[in-house]
Amino acid sequence: MEGIFLALIEADEAKLMQPAVLAFIGDAVFNLFIRERLISNKKGTSHRLHILATDYVKAASQSRISKALIDTFTEEEAYIFRRGRNTKSTTIPKNADVQDYKYATALEALLGYLYLTGRKERLNLLMEQAAIIIETNANGSKK
Repeated sequence: MEGIFLALIEADEAKLMQPAVLAFIGDAVFNLFIRERLISNKKGTSHRLHILATDYVKAASQSRISKALIDTFTEEEAYIFRRGRNTKSTTIPKNADVQDYKYATALEALLGYLYLTGRKERLNLLMEQAAIIIETNANGSKK
């Protein structure tokens, strides 16, 4: 996934951005990645695809992804992740656990950072791993 609509920015500049802004773009990037993955792998109505996509992008799923991937982050990625996790949220969806929401925001901030700085190989790797985590049940079998 390339920076289609935005000129890439330097890492130092991206680090100065508010974590919520990084999460804002990261949310969009991850949603698009998941939707593209679903339409290439699954058949169904747009409603069915939306239901499937929701399972990937909800806070509980993103929290699970974060906890599975956190040990693979570089020092720089861990810094961005921590900033995202520690950002003050003005609203938390009523169906989301506070801790899950913080971890989801942290993951989205990291994905937004990687996207804005043009690190598409790393971004794609993390998103592929994220999808596999959600597609794999707790016992290791595929859904």
